[in-house]
Amino acid sequence: MTQAQLAQGRDPLLAVRDVSVVFGGIVALNGVSFDMHQGKILGLIGPNGAGKTTLFNCLSRLYQPSKGDILMEGVSILTRPPHRIAEIGIGRTFQNVALFPNLSVLDNVRVGTHSRTSSDIISDSLKLAWVRRGEAAVNKKVHDILDYLDLEGVAHTTVAGLPFGTQKRVELARALAADPKILLLDEPAGGLNHEEVHVLGDLIRKIRSDRKITVLLVEHHMGLVMSIADHVVALNFGRKLAEGTPAQVQADPDVIKAYLGSKDQ
Repeated sequence: MTQAQLAQGRDPLLAVRDVSVVFGGIVALNGVSFDMHQGKILGLIGPNGAGKTTLFNCLSRLYQPSKGDILMEGVSILTRPPHRIAEIGIGRTFQNVALFPNLSVLDNVRVGTHSRTSSDIISDSLKLAWVRRGEAAVNKKVHDILDYLDLEGVAHTTVAGLPFGTQKRVELARALAADPKILLLDEPAGGLNHEEVHVLGDLIRKIRSDRKITVLLVEHHMGLVMSIADHVVALNFGRKLAEGTPAQVQADPDVIKAYLGSKDQ
């Protein structure tokens, strides 16, 4: 057991173990390992091309690691297909908003509940009592989330016509609709202004506290990461460069060199 595990007093919720990814001879990730503990916000940082999004895509099963393992509550997720990953409690947003642009906000968020519902075409067609009860529960859940994220006023608005910052909140709402244990946020501050970034930071902390959701945040906005993360992992050229508290990582000479360069370069 690592010192981090002993300090937490429990096993990690998510464990990344010696994960490597190779694309046609190009090493995108090289032996990356770290733990995520329940109820924490972990920031994943690194320059462009460091491997952050590749790792995210492994966690959401869009990529298959060439080596290593990823454990959720002690069980490997690597045998699960991508469409079965949400049901074990992993939800995500995307760097480029991935919504259904011609659907309403309400319908986009309803999509997020799919992994938590069970029905079939015959039962739906007959509108059986248990199906109606399920639909009512889904509708209440969706409206609760819209209200929580201040989206109720645009519930019936087509997503394509909304400002980018609002679309980002819709995508976050869809992720929350799946009741994740771990929320993967891929550059949520991208395209936001200073005030919106500040509001986003408060919102991420609020979601962690109110909904007891563990957060893995990939972000280039260092001010956001360092202000809300409990723990930070820095990558560079596919390798783990540093790990620790925000203050420790900010002061690490290798991290400073990776971001700012050195006089020798």
